[in-house]
Amino acid sequence: MRRSVTVARCVVMVAVLLILAVGALRAQPGESPDTALATLLAAARAKLPGACRQATADRLVKILCAKTIRIGVRDYYPLFGTRTNGKHQGYEVDVGAAIARMLGVEPEFERVNAATRIPFLAEDRVDLVIATMGHNTQRDGQVRFIRPHYYRSETIIVAPKESKVAKMDDLLGRTVCVTVGNLSNAELVSRDARLMLFDEAGVLPERLKDQTCSLAAQDDSFFAYYFTDPDFAAAYGPKFGFSQVPWGMAVARHGSDELARALELISQIFHRDGLFLDIARFNRIGTGFLQEQQVVWRRTQCNTATGSTNPDCVLPALNAELQPTPFAPAVSAFETWLDATLDVEVALPMLKTAPAWEMFKDGVINSLILIAGALTATLAFAVLFGAAMGSRIAPLRWLARLLTITLQSSPIVLTLVIAAAIGHAFFAYSDAVALAASIAALGLANGSNAGQALSEAIWSLRAEGRFDGTPAVGHDLFSRALGRSSTQMVAFLVNAAKGTPIASFIGAPELLSALTDITSFSSGRATTYTLLLVFYTVVVMVVVWLCGKFRAYLEGRQLAGEAAA
Repeated sequence: MRRSVTVARCVVMVAVLLILAVGALRAQPGESPDTALATLLAAARAKLPGACRQATADRLVKILCAKTIRIGVRDYYPLFGTRTNGKHQGYEVDVGAAIARMLGVEPEFERVNAATRIPFLAEDRVDLVIATMGHNTQRDGQVRFIRPHYYRSETIIVAPKESKVAKMDDLLGRTVCVTVGNLSNAELVSRDARLMLFDEAGVLPERLKDQTCSLAAQDDSFFAYYFTDPDFAAAYGPKFGFSQVPWGMAVARHGSDELARALELISQIFHRDGLFLDIARFNRIGTGFLQEQQVVWRRTQCNTATGSTNPDCVLPALNAELQPTPFAPAVSAFETWLDATLDVEVALPMLKTAPAWEMFKDGVINSLILIAGALTATLAFAVLFGAAMGSRIAPLRWLARLLTITLQSSPIVLTLVIAAAIGHAFFAYSDAVALAASIAALGLANGSNAGQALSEAIWSLRAEGRFDGTPAVGHDLFSRALGRSSTQMVAFLVNAAKGTPIASFIGAPELLSALTDITSFSSGRATTYTLLLVFYTVVVMVVVWLCGKFRAYLEGRQLAGEAAA
């Protein structure tokens, strides 16, 4: 009996040990990122010095050979990357220095900005970029991003404290100051906000202060520094945020596999051990995202050598892909052909993505509507002003002359602003209201001048004695006066057509506005504005041709009238 109990106990104990062993195996983490990093660096160092002379050596080996890592950083992004008296400082600079220490090399910092950080990697001018670069799907095809990400930001709208802006819908028709190339610009444009473009974010706070801008959109991380200034924080505040995007360090897509792997492991360790957090606190930047990431990278399933490939651990890139147009491949092929055949780099972003193409089409259509409306309004106001100033009724004549002098003395931009203000006083802002205000302003400015020429023709005909007894501006007199003033009339009609792009100043959604919006989140600014020049050149040529026909008609009427007389 005792023997049976003893055997049973042994069986139970073996079973328990087996269960514990299986559980331990299941819970046993894989290789740690620390061990994997040490193995990777040891293997890279073992290749020295022979591999130093190999052109195909991985960038990690070249860094170890040079004992220096070249890091691209910003030098005008407060708290993240600045340079004072030649010394780089900020969160990203300190992260770069910490990475260099982990690799056992010295950091060498190079200045980059939004436009140069990716080309510098492709041109082998830097080994690593840590420069406030959002990780999105478009950039994935240009550089290799390191994950886990080292920071995250969102775009915020900053405005004076008293500004009644709380959501996207409040931006309808409002002008927002932004930087060129910010992908959040596409979302602003889609909500019918107007954009004022700047090349560098550093000017935005000053443009808010001098009231050039009433609203500005930029990363919350950028404005973090300015909100540490009590005066700025008292006057301005964040209204709302959108477009969260993770920030990634980046290396070249080719020849950097081992370097990228080392940086992934280092980033895991920095998150797990709180080094990113410590550096962020030292530089007085927000730590919410980094605190969340520390929790993630302390998890068993993430704290392994393969954690950076685990979808449950890493963040996805922001999906910034815009729907292509059906003819986008043909456009790209045309661009490539021009570059290969004629050595001419042409970018046509307005033809390659659906949002840009829709904006471009609307811009062209609205421009044609604006031009046709301006020509019609100019002609109509010319007739009205001419008849009024040519009238024998003194009060009417004086009133028309006073209004003409006022319009002639006012800059066209001021006339546009006043017309827009009057329109918005009676109607809610819309594209139609902006177009109507622009047509009225252009018609008044050019029509008053043309009307003055018409009235002078009327009075000159009267002075000749043929219409001296005419009590008012009769049909025959008016027809003859139109013919005599036809040259001046045509000149002001052409001027009205040429002046239509300035309507973008008050938010008229014509082609200039559309192309400005497109280039705010795309490339090819030179090509884009060259296309604008070609468009208006062709339009003005057509207007000149039509006006020539119109002048010939008027002059023919004048000659017929004189022959009859």
